[in-house]
Amino acid sequence: MSFRPLGDRIVVKRVEEETKTKGGIIIPDTAKEKPQEGEVISVGPGAVNEKTGARTALELKAGDRILFGKWSGQEVKVDGQDLLIMKESDVLGVIA
Repeated sequence: MSFRPLGDRIVVKRVEEETKTKGGIIIPDTAKEKPQEGEVISVGPGAVNEKTGARTALELKAGDRILFGKWSGQEVKVDGQDLLIMKESDVLGVIA
């Protein structure tokens, strides 16, 4: 199945964090918080300006590594992958 976001939405795959602390303690999955870092998988065509009807292009592109808010986006499962769909405005920044 192919999935393409609409408007100013983006599809993000969470980047998993290290499961071991610096001291060597392994953190179980049940005790970990979900990461707030991800990789942009695909982006929509942009939001439509209501006055002009023109689309505003998104600043993000596929492959960008981003930080987003803890409660941002809607979790979905596509082709067995856990993904997030969120608006570009939910993104806090791009990791260089």
